[in-house]
Order: sequence, then C-alpha cells, then structure tokens
Amino acid sequence: MKNQLFFLLIIIPLSIKSQTNSTKNNLQISGYIETYFAFDFGMPASNNRPDFVYSFNRHNEFNINLGLIKAAYQTKKVRSNFTLMAGTYSNANLSSEPGVLKNVYEANVGIKISKTKNLWLDAGIFSSHIGFESAIGKDCWNLTRSILADNSPYYESGVKVSFTSKSEKWFLSALMLNGWQRIQRQSGNSAPAFGHQITFKPNSKLSLNSSSFVGSNTPDSIRKMRYFHNFYSQYQISKKIGILAGFDLGFEQRKKNSTTYNSWLSPVIIIKYSPTQKTNIAARGEYYMDENQVIIQTGTSNGFQTHSYSLNLDYFYAENVLWRIEARAFTSKDEIFQQGNKSSRNNYLLTSSISINF
Repeated sequence: MKNQLFFLLIIIPLSIKSQTNSTKNNLQISGYIETYFAFDFGMPASNNRPDFVYSFNRHNEFNINLGLIKAAYQTKKVRSNFTLMAGTYSNANLSSEPGVLKNVYEANVGIKISKTKNLWLDAGIFSSHIGFESAIGKDCWNLTRSILADNSPYYESGVKVSFTSKSEKWFLSALMLNGWQRIQRQSGNSAPAFGHQITFKPNSKLSLNSSSFVGSNTPDSIRKMRYFHNFYSQYQISKKIGILAGFDLGFEQRKKNSTTYNSWLSPVIIIKYSPTQKTNIAARGEYYMDENQVIIQTGTSNGFQTHSYSLNLDYFYAENVLWRIEARAFTSKDEIFQQGNKSSRNNYLLTSSISINF
C-alpha cells in the first residue's frame, strides 16, 4: 500500500506537469497597440469626427485607437481565441453593446469536425467575415479605414462552419449570426441572420473574395429584411506594386413585408507601392452612395453621397513597429460636414499613428 501511494504521489504530479507543459506549448499570448493623432480641419467643437467614422474618430488629441491583448489556443482538434481591447475604436463601434462586452474583441471556441478534412465548427464572437479591412491597422494598406469598412460589420457573434481545401486555394464558410454587427441580440428581434464567405487564391499573387449578410437589423414588429454583399479582389502586380478593389452592395425593405427596397453601394480601389522593404505608399479612392440613408443618416435631401481620397506613407521603424501618416479628403453632395460654425460639402483630415505588435 505504501509503495502504491508512493507511486501515485510521483506519477500524478508528473502527469499534471506534463499536461500543463502541453497546454503552454499550445497557448500563445500576443498584443497590439496603435496610438494616433488626427487633425480635422473642420475643427469640430466636440472633438468628435463625423458620425460615420468609427476608427481614429477623435480630433486634435493624442489617443489610442486600439489596444489588444490576445490568448490563442490551438491543437489538432480544438482552437480558441480570447482578446480584450480598449481604445476609441471600441468606445465608438461597440457603443450599443452592454457593459464589459464593449471590451471584447473576440471570444470563440472551435472544434474540428472531420478526421480527414480541414473542416471546423466555431462559436462565439469573431472578427467580421465581410470586407478586406479590420480594426487592426497594421493589417490594412491605409492608416484610416474606408467608408465602406466603417459602415459594415467589424465584428459578429454566432456560429460558423468553415472549410479550407488541401491546396489552401479555397476557403468556404457558412454562418448563423445574432445580427448585423451584434454581440447581444437587438431587443425585440428574434430572427437569426445568415452569411457566407468564399475566398479563392489561385496563386500567391491573386485573391478573390465574396461575402454576404442576410437578416434584419430591426425588431420583429417592424422587421425590414437586409441583403448585403461584399466582393473584393487583391492582386500583387509585382514585388513592389499591389492593387486592391472592393465593392459593397446592399438592399433593405422600405417597410415590413414590402416588395420595394432602399439600396446603398460603395466601390473602392487602393494601390500600394513599396519602394523599399521599410516603406509603403498607398493611395485610395472611394465613393459611398446611401441616398435613402439606410446606413448613414444625414437628414439632408440627397442623403449620404460622398467621395473620399487619401494618400498615406508608412515606415517600419522596426519589424514590429510601424509609423504612418495620411492625408485624406471628403467631398459630399450635401453640406454634411462641420466647418467651424458652418456646414460644408468638404472635409479634410491629417492623421498619424504609431503601432507595435508583440
């Protein structure tokens, strides 16, 4: 009995230590911080940039757009991500979420549901499956986000099934969601939303993506169905030149059970030039048309019909430290921008940021 007890006292701690070491090997901790200063030449008295801007949205002050701390766990059969965040991005973009959910960037768990295929089932809070831009600046070609990125989902919650082909040329995903950029379901809305994503990468230079959303962003009593599609293509022309083109198109019923719809659309094109390994230059042109103010409310006769142009310069101070500066201009059909105490059709912005990932 003493020998058995001695054996257990030796083996159990060793087993626990082995499992702990295994967990540590599968667990990765990382972080990201992006600080910025933005100067809006419209000089808004509130120091808030226009309502359709959710990233880098504070004027004439030094601030943090996004700070993240992430824990990622991965084995052959299980994966999980948990990321907490803070910054002006989370304050603006998650303002409708309750309590501490405003500080959750992602929280999800996935299980592999096939022994032979790369097929996964994931549930929780995710980055959006829509678009080519995310809240993390270092992953985007431009310093600020495009109008279409700021006004389509950055995040979502629900469940998804995803498949990656053996060649990794195809990625397919089907999603059931709590709504249009929702963690907590909207009060009075009981209908789930759905989406898809298809990404095709025939070679290392070209990527094609199609993503959709089908659902309602209103309570059941006045339910208006929304149908939305995003398409983008990214092509690396050479080692130094890349081009990215995207297009958003959305429809929403004018009222419950209506057969007529309000629509909005947005094309965007970005060209990036990398003269050296440490520098990038990116130019962006875009247009956003929401005449019926489904997504962006202006209270003006022509709604939101706005062009935007930007030019940014990036410099990698170190492999994980990026300094950026960007000049950007907006021109709208109506006087929707603030210019001191007056309204204006134009708005100009100068932004600089420094980010680090670790």
